Amino acid sequence: MKRLMSYYKESKKELDKVLFPTWSGDDSGVGSVRGAAVSVVAVVSVVTLFLALVDLILSSIVAMLI
Repeated sequence: MKRLMSYYKESKKELDKVLFPTWSGDDSGVGSVRGAAVSVVAVVSVVTLFLALVDLILSSIVAMLI
């Protein structure tokens, strides 16, 4: 039982050190979830447009060859 209590206390100490991200960010240097989500949506949108353009160009080339 003593080992279990020791494990619990050490785990609690370690969890107190963790900096969890917040939705809007704060002054502790932890990045915001909103900023990360916006970045992901922007990058995915750019990659999607690029792949759509490449697909359009390649399908036009293949259509001319057939």
